[in-house]
Formats: sequence, C-alpha cells, structure tokens
Amino acid sequence: MTMGHKRRGHTLKTSPSLDTQRQSGDERSLKHRICMVSDFFYPNMGGVESHIYQLSQCLIEKGHKVVIATHAYGDRRGIRYLTNGLKVYYLPLKVMYNQSTATTCFHSLPLLRCVFVRERITIVHAHSSFSAMGHDALFHAKTMGLNTVFTDHSLFGFADLSSVLTNKLLTVSLCDTNHIVCVSYTSKENTVMRAALDPEIVSVIPNAVDPTDFTPDPCCRDNSKITIVVVSRLVYRKGIDLLSGIIPELCGKHPDLCFLIGGEGPKRIVLEEVREKYQLHDRVRLLGALDHKDVRDVLVQGHIFLNTSLTEAFCMAIVEGASCGLQVVSTRVGGIPEVLPSELMTLCEPTVRSICDGLETVISGIRAGNVASPASIHRKVQTLYTWRNVAERTEKVYIRVCKEPVLSLSDRLHRLQNHCGAVAGSIFSFMAVLDFLFLLFLQWLRPDHLIDVAIDASGPHSRLGQSFSKKKSKMANPTLSSVS
Repeated sequence: MTMGHKRRGHTLKTSPSLDTQRQSGDERSLKHRICMVSDFFYPNMGGVESHIYQLSQCLIEKGHKVVIATHAYGDRRGIRYLTNGLKVYYLPLKVMYNQSTATTCFHSLPLLRCVFVRERITIVHAHSSFSAMGHDALFHAKTMGLNTVFTDHSLFGFADLSSVLTNKLLTVSLCDTNHIVCVSYTSKENTVMRAALDPEIVSVIPNAVDPTDFTPDPCCRDNSKITIVVVSRLVYRKGIDLLSGIIPELCGKHPDLCFLIGGEGPKRIVLEEVREKYQLHDRVRLLGALDHKDVRDVLVQGHIFLNTSLTEAFCMAIVEGASCGLQVVSTRVGGIPEVLPSELMTLCEPTVRSICDGLETVISGIRAGNVASPASIHRKVQTLYTWRNVAERTEKVYIRVCKEPVLSLSDRLHRLQNHCGAVAGSIFSFMAVLDFLFLLFLQWLRPDHLIDVAIDASGPHSRLGQSFSKKKSKMANPTLSSVS
C-alpha cells in the first residue's frame, strides 16, 4: 500500500520501506532520496562540480539514493548515468551568465517538480550561492513540502552592488531552508552575516580530496630547474593579476625557474602579454583547460604549488597540490589558513611583494634540501580530509533535517515578512503565493499519480545494486550458477 504525507496541499508519495524505517526510529537505517541541484556540474570543471560528484558517490556507497539536477551543457541534455548509477538530469534551462541559468522563480518549477516527483525525493540539497537554479530549487522544494539543505562554497563582500543583490537573494533563499553547510569557519561567519542566519542551523563540513587520485611521483620532476605550478581558473578572483606581476620579477632573479599554468579564463590574455613582453615563452607554459583526470599529471611535474586567490572559502587546489607532495605557497585570505597546517603551507599577504618573498623562502629551502619529502607530505595530507568523512557528517545533517517540520504556507509567509524586511519580504511573499498557486495548477493539469515513478539507479532498491548482488551470489555459489 502506498502512503502519502500531506504537506501544504501537496501529496508526497513515499515507499512503504521508507515509512517503516521512519516509524522504527532507527536513524542509521533510514535511507534518504536526495536531489543535488546546481548550475555547476560536469562537463564543467571546478571545486563545486567535484564536491557534488564525490559526495554523491559516497552517499550512494552508504545506501542512499542520489540524483543530480543541472542545466543542459550543449548537446549534453536529458538523462545521463555516471558511476554507480548516479543519475543526472540535464534540464533544458537557458544559461544567462557564467554557466548560471536565468531565473524567474517560475519557469523551472514544471521541470524540477517532475524530477522531484519521479524520483520520490525527500531532501533537496542545493549548492553554490552563484547558482540561480539552486536558489530556484530551494524555493520550489519548500512550496512542495520538501526538506532542504544548502551548501555555500564561496565568500562574498558587502559593499559592491553585485554582492548586495546576491546577499539579499541569499537571505530570501535561506530564511526557510532547514540547514546550511559551509566549507570553512570563515565561510560560516560570512554566510551567517550575509543572510542574517541563526548560527545553530549552520554547520561546517570541509571539502576533501581523494588521496589515491593525487599521489606524488618525484621522477616526473625536472630537477635541473624549479617548477612552480598554478592550476586555477584564470579570472580576477583567483589573483591572476598578482601572478602577472610575480612571473617577471622571479624569472629575472632565478634563471632556472619556470612556471606551469593550467586553466582557462578571461585573464589568460594578461599572462600571454607578460610572456610576450618579457620573452618568457620557454619558461612560462600555458596549458589551457585541464580535465580533472589530467590535473595530477601536471601537479607532479612541479616543486611548488602557488595559489594567488583574492578570496576563497576553502581551496581544494592547495590540498591536491600538497597531496602530490608539492610545497604550497598561498595567499592568506578567507578560509585558506584553516585548510592545511603551517608546516605544509607558506601563507602570504595578497600582494606581489609578499608572495615573492614567500616563494623566495621556499625556493631557498628546496635548494638547501630543507623541505619535507613528497612522500611524507602526502602521508600527512591523506589523513586530513576524506570524502567518506564528509559524507558521514552530511548524513547527520540529513537525519537532523528529516526531524524538522515543514512550514505551512502561512508560517512561511510570516517568516519571509519578518526575516527579509518590509519591501523584499512583501515581494517574495507574493512570489511564494504565486509559486504555490502555480504548483496547484500543475497538479491539476498533471496530477502526481500520473507521473511515472522512475526506476531507482541508486539507493536500497536500485536495479543496479540488485543485479550486482545477483552476480556476487552466483560467483559465490558456482553450483547455483551452473544450474541457472
């Protein structure tokens, strides 16, 4: 028998097994159906994309069902399957700027509702403040009576116009979100201030790196010279203007110094101009965009990993560099000081002079042989951050979220009015009512029970898991295999 939970006029169907687990009160046996939502996912490359993929894989490993919703990337549209039955919905939503979709708060509801109902989603987990689709998903999920979690991967200012507008949008999105996850304590303070949140509903769960993907290999280095590796998006926020000032100064002092730069972006032209002006074509290599599988092969060629970011919540790149045994030099901004212990990282102020001084110190240490070996650095890093630990802590957030009641429409409107101010609160309260009415119209036009339930590709009832179990049982019992 199929049971339903009434939430704001919306019937959310759940399977008998899920209801039984809830009634038993066994939190560890409770398996969730999670939809990760963000504008940023593969084939786009970056920290958010990697975080979503790795976290999803570990949650699937723990028995949960996970699907991902993002926008279409060129010809990549529709439904795709990744490792371990991770299903990805590439929705036909128009991209507005920097891989982020345009938002009207309503055009995405029919598509996201279809995903949530088809997959019988119980928790919607949105990622990144920059993702308009993530904000839309939080808004629609609350209208549909679903529990929500948001992970913030960025730091924002408070003065410029774009930050003011983004912070106001974040305030609206998070005022009735069940729980917020930040990747560092600095990021938590920033998010709490920007969105006027209760710190009690904000947790800190750092990013991680799979140490088996980033192992050192000193044989790949050219020890006749010192190689500084930079792997980053070539944008202003990553401090590429600082890098353009560092390169000519250090190359002028050290004839055996060279730079290996991976990444793409609008600031690439700045580096090309520096290389041309100072005739450094043989010492500054621009590799362009890198596939994730190729990053390790680039890192192991270097002695020093350089990060020049102007703002960073949690820099996964420096952990990857350290895991490959490189000496790390980074700007002291955002949550970076929290990422690695002081013996594994040299911190500098975000100025050309300070970074050059830090690099000079490390270069002198390498020449004198006073630095730790790549293998010892890797051993220290591999115990610091693991995706399984991130998944375990995220699972605890889901357990907490599932215990919380979902606000009724009247309570939600009251919270929007009180939390967002008179003007913004009234505007978004009106939008919440319109969203609710639009949902009722869609339910009338195509009721939930007429939407086909998708076959689980992950989770406790996945076809993939059942077929894998059958293969294992046949291998364990060759007699049964021969009879069948």
